[in-house]
Amino acid sequence: MRLRVEFTTEPFDLEEAPAHAVAAREVIQKAELDAVDVGPFGNTAEGEAGAVIEAVSALLRDSLQAGATRVSLQVNVIREGVE
Repeated sequence: MRLRVEFTTEPFDLEEAPAHAVAAREVIQKAELDAVDVGPFGNTAEGEAGAVIEAVSALLRDSLQAGATRVSLQVNVIREGVE
């Protein structure tokens, strides 16, 4: 099964990326995921279910430890042949 995760961390800082946002992005970029897209207002990645679940766990742990006060995320199953 393949999954897609979309996430943001708060609080926002428009001047520079906060430590919690950097931590979350590093987790996703180092994970064995594909279709990774990181941006200032949202991030997405896709991969096999196990890899996505491991990455989400690390993302929560690392971003909260780095000062996030809120982590919003959504995980969707990617159905083959359905867009």
